[in-house]
Amino acid sequence: MFIDIHSHLILFPTCPRPSDGKQPYPTPEKMLEYYDGIGVDKSIMLPVVSPDSNYRCQSNDEIFEIHRRYPDRFIPFCNMDPRNMRNTPDAKMEYVMKYYRDKGCRGVGEVTANMPMDDPRVHNLFRAAEVAGLPVTIHIGTQIGGMYGLVDDPGMPKLEAVLQKFPNLKIFGHSQPFWAEISQNPTRADRDGYPKGKVNEGRVAELMRKYPNLYGDLSAGSGCNALKRDEEYAIKFLNEFQDRLMFGIDDYSTPDNPPGLMIYLKNLLAEKKITPELFDKITHGNAIRILNL
Repeated sequence: MFIDIHSHLILFPTCPRPSDGKQPYPTPEKMLEYYDGIGVDKSIMLPVVSPDSNYRCQSNDEIFEIHRRYPDRFIPFCNMDPRNMRNTPDAKMEYVMKYYRDKGCRGVGEVTANMPMDDPRVHNLFRAAEVAGLPVTIHIGTQIGGMYGLVDDPGMPKLEAVLQKFPNLKIFGHSQPFWAEISQNPTRADRDGYPKGKVNEGRVAELMRKYPNLYGDLSAGSGCNALKRDEEYAIKFLNEFQDRLMFGIDDYSTPDNPPGLMIYLKNLLAEKKITPELFDKITHGNAIRILNL
């Protein structure tokens, strides 16, 4: 069984991306065709609400309509931009989050606003999610302007401050800058891309050991690359944090072949480099347990 912890969907085809002329995200029907071909049973839908990450913002209600049509396959997260509700750090975001939680959403995100992670408005969003009892999927960025994501410095000190300040909030770490920190002292090029070579254990493991509220979203090229770049370390990492890592797809959502992470985990299992118990936790068990599916 596979549960995709990180998917983006749109209810209807829309204006193609100006960069390549392709649809920004698949429709649920296209995604189901893809999932059925590779063997994914369910997925977590993350609404895109910030203009920083896409020209096409969507509503939480669009995600709930997809869930209504396909309740056994697509599980909703809700989302908010930290600037919502009059752009103030005093916004009562927990009111909205509780409303969607009570309708069945299991988390918040993906938070992609291109703002400093220590901005009081961002902390207000984290506070509201903690009050509502919902985990948050974050996308870390490296700069203001020209990209999306909550901006943190090398070593992720702002993320550490969030983990300290909101100890009851589950944070799902994601993105190139986050997973580049699996190794020590990543360069700017590493944080913007997909670094290669042996892993010299870095901040991701350090923070996960120190803060039990940090989890790993292994989706996209960033999560897959973090494991594939050094198999020896990957096996150690997967074993140590097997209860807090989750399989995902994200930007592998429309190719013809199964995502690299799926193939990689299956190969590790076939070669008996990981146990069936560990494989089951990462591919679906942790998502079921953490999100109360």
